[in-house]
Amino acid sequence: MASDHITVCICTFKRPELLLHLLNELQKQKTDQLFSYSVIVVDNDHAQSAKESVLSFKEQSEMHVEYYCEPEQNIALARNKAVENAKGPFIAFIDDDEFPVDEWLLGLYKARVEFDADGVLGPVKPYFEINPPKWIIKGKICERESFSTGTILKSCRQTRTGNVLLLKNIFKNKSDLFNPDFGKTGGEDVDFFRRKIHEGLIFIWCEEAPVYETVPAERLTRTYHLKRALLRGKVATFHTRYFKDKLFSTSKSTIAFLLYTLAMPFFLIMGQHVFMKFMIRNCDHIGKILAELGINVVKEKNF
Repeated sequence: MASDHITVCICTFKRPELLLHLLNELQKQKTDQLFSYSVIVVDNDHAQSAKESVLSFKEQSEMHVEYYCEPEQNIALARNKAVENAKGPFIAFIDDDEFPVDEWLLGLYKARVEFDADGVLGPVKPYFEINPPKWIIKGKICERESFSTGTILKSCRQTRTGNVLLLKNIFKNKSDLFNPDFGKTGGEDVDFFRRKIHEGLIFIWCEEAPVYETVPAERLTRTYHLKRALLRGKVATFHTRYFKDKLFSTSKSTIAFLLYTLAMPFFLIMGQHVFMKFMIRNCDHIGKILAELGINVVKEKNF
C-alpha cells in the first residue's frame, strides 16, 4: 500500500467548465501504487460559484475532493488556504485552466525521489481553443522556457505554481506562505520561490510531467499580450525592492526600452511575429519604468 500522499491544490475563480475538465482529468492519474492522492479546491469567489460543480462532481467520483472558499479575492490567500488544509507530505499545484497528462503526478514524484529535491516543476504547454494567428505560433508567444530533467532552477524567474510538486514541510511558518501583497497583481509564486531559493532550497525540472494550459480566443490578441507584459513589468519592479541592484535594474530597463523602440521599424520589416515578440519584451521594460514613476496603467490581473 502506498505510504506517501499528495494533495493536489486547485485555486479557482469563475471557471466552472474548465475546473470540471481538470477534475475529470485528475481522476486518470497513474500512481504505480507509489503514492495516493486527493484534491483540494479553493474557490476564490465570495459567491461560491464553484461549489455546486465541485459537490456534484464528488457525488459521482471515487477521487477524494474537498471544497473550501476564500471570500477575499486574492490568489495568495487562496493558495495559503489550500496549503493549510492539505494532508500528507506533498503538495501539488495546478491551475484551474490547465489539465495534466495521465503520468503527471507520477513523473513529478519520481523526479523528486531521484534528485532528492524540495520541489519539482514541469512544463506548461499551450492548448489553443481555436486556431491561433500565425504571429502567435511563429513568434512562440505562448511557449515557455523549458529545461532537461534534473536541471536545478537557480532563478525565481524560472519558476511558477502552474505545475509543481512541493514538500509540505517547507511551509513551516506563516512567513513561508504566499505573500498577499501580490494577490491581485500576480507574482506571488515568483516571490515565494525567490525566498525559498535564497534559503537554500532546491527546485528541479521534470520535462516528463507536462500540463496543458487552455488558451481561449481572448488571449490571442495583441492587446492581451501587451497589457500582460506591462503588468509583468510592474510586478517585477515590486520584486526589486528586495534587491540591492534596484538602480541597476531600472537603468537596464531604460536602456532596453530605448534600444527596442529604435529597432521596432526593423522588427516590423522582419514580420509580425518578430515585431510582436520584441514589442512584448519592450512592454515588460515599459511596465517597470512606469511603475518606478508611480504610473499604474494596468492595476490588477483582471484580463
